[in-house]
Amino acid sequence: MKNIPRIFIGDNINTGSIIPVDKSVAHYLSHVMRRNDCLVFGDGNEYVANLNSDGKTMTIGEKTDHIDPSNDITLYFAPIKRLDDMLNMATQMGVKTFVPVITERTVANHINWERMKKIVIEAAEQSNRNSVPNITAPIKFNELPFDKLVFADERAAYGADIPTRYNDKKNILVGPEGGFSNTEFDALDKNGAAGLSLGKTILRAEVAAPIAISKVLP
Repeated sequence: MKNIPRIFIGDNINTGSIIPVDKSVAHYLSHVMRRNDCLVFGDGNEYVANLNSDGKTMTIGEKTDHIDPSNDITLYFAPIKRLDDMLNMATQMGVKTFVPVITERTVANHINWERMKKIVIEAAEQSNRNSVPNITAPIKFNELPFDKLVFADERAAYGADIPTRYNDKKNILVGPEGGFSNTEFDALDKNGAAGLSLGKTILRAEVAAPIAISKVLP
């Protein structure tokens, strides 16, 4: 259904339900798009829907046959200054869960997480997903599941022989602007994390994330 607006309503929607809608949604449909019909999604499902004449509620119609293109990847990341770009691109690539990680060189400590949630919702709407990624509470570096992790390994840019693909991995770690510290590299190596080469150049963190995801996707 091309060109029909897609809106994330929430995860508890069913055919026949009449649900309240936010003023911004009602305004977007009736005044920007100038239509009442749309697609709504949540929890992996998509439905046709119509804004009711009261401008305050919406009736949920039949479920569509659109299959959610999301995947099972979890992106662990050190918060960065351009985090909105990273989350936007990773959401478009189907990431299921985002986990902020506080590393030694993490400098972006005052993130507006409510704004980040809005960004991933908008990216999910735009990218034809039927679900919105979850953003968890931050964890410490030493709380990572090292033995189940593949990480963007910048040492490849300095000549280290690092694999370029890991199609069997579902947990990806991307470091901060300043990269991982030597202590963190030691912890990653000693605890079973797998390095992933992103090429021979040093990439910005917001660029490294989608490239790492592409090397893990089948």
